[in-house]
Amino acid sequence: MPDTHFGALRRHRDFMRLWSARLFGTTGNQMLMVAIGWQMYDLTGSAWDLGLVGLYQFVPALLFTLVAGHVADRVHRGRIIAACMVAQVLTVCLLVAATEGFGAAQSWASRGLLLGVSVVLGLARAFQMPAQQALTPMLLPAHLLPRGLAFSSAGMQTAIIGGPALGGALFVAGASAVYGACALCFAMSCLMILRLRYQHVPPPAEPATLQTVFAGVAFVFERKVLLGAVSLDLFAVLLGGAVALLPMFAKDILFVGPVGLGILRGAPAVGALLMSAAMTRWPLRRRVGRSLLIAVAVYGLCMVVFGLSSSFALSLLALAISGGADTVSVVVRQTLVQIETPDAMRGRVSAVNSVFIGASNQLGEFESGASAAWLGPVASVVLGGIGTLLVAAWWVRAFPALARRDRLDRP
Repeated sequence: MPDTHFGALRRHRDFMRLWSARLFGTTGNQMLMVAIGWQMYDLTGSAWDLGLVGLYQFVPALLFTLVAGHVADRVHRGRIIAACMVAQVLTVCLLVAATEGFGAAQSWASRGLLLGVSVVLGLARAFQMPAQQALTPMLLPAHLLPRGLAFSSAGMQTAIIGGPALGGALFVAGASAVYGACALCFAMSCLMILRLRYQHVPPPAEPATLQTVFAGVAFVFERKVLLGAVSLDLFAVLLGGAVALLPMFAKDILFVGPVGLGILRGAPAVGALLMSAAMTRWPLRRRVGRSLLIAVAVYGLCMVVFGLSSSFALSLLALAISGGADTVSVVVRQTLVQIETPDAMRGRVSAVNSVFIGASNQLGEFESGASAAWLGPVASVVLGGIGTLLVAAWWVRAFPALARRDRLDRP
């Protein structure tokens, strides 16, 4: 079997252990977001509060991710990820206790508790994401990295399909059932990470200064192709994200309940999984910059269609296509970041990438919730999709080197 074939990835056992750990962790995270979102909306009925869940996860990422990147360049990355998983296990155990009312006459789950939990989850992921992203290139040879990242994306999308659907189904038995399943997934992820082995060479001792902590920021801003790629994702998903509003669409517009909510959350992953599988078998080789910009424009168009749709089937189709387009963006961006960054800097550069990802997801959820509270969910999603289309068009002019980028492995 040729070394570049799909099967070559399986021969790298530590990469597969990391892949399995991410599969469990992502499944748990997706179920957790379904449960927290539905429980919050059930408690308050507020689009603003749904947006706050995303904002409260984003703020710790904004404050601590650069520090986390510095830590990931100095400390064993597998141990960092394992510690983050333990923190998430403890968090969901707290949610079970609050929902079931252990030690009290009745449930003491509240808006304040869910927002506090969101802060803890955001802090854990602030440290988890840079270590996780920086670890992947250490487990694969460089020529397999684009294929490995596409395969990783396929696994994550499988979890994103199954996680929300399973979370929605389990919610019929109550939020505690979902939280218990999340705890099991996070524990399995931790065990897989602890089995992972790679050669960690501690860097020379040096004091942590603002210059060393912000070295990843300087690195990205000096390389316009990287800056254009990561900022494109930031603004596109910030404007075009509709995930935070899915409980509103499921309950008040499409009338499909918590099971339908789980299916809606999993729909983007269906398209993403298909695209990831295709890119694993046939990775992008030419015109990658143009493909990235077209994919973002398609994503924005899908958000416009989803916002205007009152059909469950059409909404699922629009979300599925958006997931496929987003996968192209993710694979191109992550491959560019990892290939063009030396290992000694990967933690800090991955931290910068994580800030952009966190901003586009969590801050995007807040933007969606805030604009929906002001304009309504339909107008919020449609205007956001139009904004994404405008961003993709403007980036052609603002970052011409990115638009002209032909290959992933060399300019």
